[in-house]
Amino acid sequence: MKKMNYQNVKGTQDYIGREEVVKRNIKRTLEDVFIQYGCKPLETPILNYTELLASKYGGGSEILEEMYTLSDRGERDLALRYDLTIPFAKVVAMNPTLRMPFKRYEIGKVFRDGPIKEGRYREFTQCDVDIVGVDSQIAEAELMSMALEAFNRLKVDVTIQYNNRKLLVGMLKEFGLAEEMTNKVILVLDKLEKIGVNAVISELVEKNLSSSIIDQIRTFLTDERNTTFSYFESIAKRSEMVNQGLNELRDLESYLDMLGVETQCIFNPFLARGLEIYTGTIYEIFLADKSINSSIGSGGRYNNAVSGLMETNEEFPTVGISFGLDVIYAALSKADNIQVNSDIDYYIIPLGKPKESLLVADKFRKQGFKIELELGNKKLGKALDKANKENIPNVIIIGEEEVKNNELKMKNMDSGIESIEPFRFV
Repeated sequence: MKKMNYQNVKGTQDYIGREEVVKRNIKRTLEDVFIQYGCKPLETPILNYTELLASKYGGGSEILEEMYTLSDRGERDLALRYDLTIPFAKVVAMNPTLRMPFKRYEIGKVFRDGPIKEGRYREFTQCDVDIVGVDSQIAEAELMSMALEAFNRLKVDVTIQYNNRKLLVGMLKEFGLAEEMTNKVILVLDKLEKIGVNAVISELVEKNLSSSIIDQIRTFLTDERNTTFSYFESIAKRSEMVNQGLNELRDLESYLDMLGVETQCIFNPFLARGLEIYTGTIYEIFLADKSINSSIGSGGRYNNAVSGLMETNEEFPTVGISFGLDVIYAALSKADNIQVNSDIDYYIIPLGKPKESLLVADKFRKQGFKIELELGNKKLGKALDKANKENIPNVIIIGEEEVKNNELKMKNMDSGIESIEPFRFV
């Protein structure tokens, strides 16, 4: 008989005890910030029609290769969602009476059959905020400010890199790049920070671009002036797309300056965000110490998704941001920046009195306290050691003498102070 494989599927993992507590604390922190910024909760199905997720308003060809597909008993073509963005666009398209602007958050599992690396798995949790119905860059500024507040509460130092797809696409067009090659080149440029200029140029050469286009892209990548808006002014005079992107970036910068977060938000003219869905401002969040190379959050403006699904000319300006819960957990673990306070109020240690201890636990729980009752017959020393290691603030010791005297022995684990409290066992 073949032995059962009870290992985790590659790209998935269990979070046990303290690990899951940490993840839930991260989730609560993000959710608290989302609510403070006026976001309403939303939950969408994990299962979707393949046609929806594979639409041209979805993640693009690169993500579609990683999509998990299946069929049900009715032979319908279904897929597991690979992000929360298109399901959100679907909700807006299906509910035309939604009051605009509509701002929502969703925290949920998504699935991608892609490469596995630190903080990146095939089953992972995304925490998204999206705003539909706001055309101004004030929406981007609010989401970027919200991200900085969230990571400040998590005690994680981050920087946000931002760019505009109109600016980048407009520049490539000025270099003479054919429209059908734009997304392919953008996917290569998206690797710039990871592989460097020379490797990017080598990949572009393999795509059979002309030497003129290659030379212009190389100059663009290596010119030290390219991180200033003034670098693009002369090109903006002859390119409407570059001009629009530049104006949107300047508008965004004015909001960031007003908020006083401009030093944490850095303009990166080569930031590409490979997904084809993006139409305007884009951004990625990175650890300031670069201990993890990949981004721990990202997003941007995608104005065509809702109207595209509805097949209408009506405009639905939309912008969103997404945080990877698993990669944030990895970042905190790497920095050894995880502090876990126990949710337990009292840890009850029975010393040969299990029934009486169960009674005490029941009465304390009915008063609203969070109680852990020792069920493993630990000796007192080992039980106190457990309380210390798990940061449980208070223990209650119940032995023969305590039951006889109708009292509880209480100990505060921080101060070490012991006290006796009356309790009627009968």
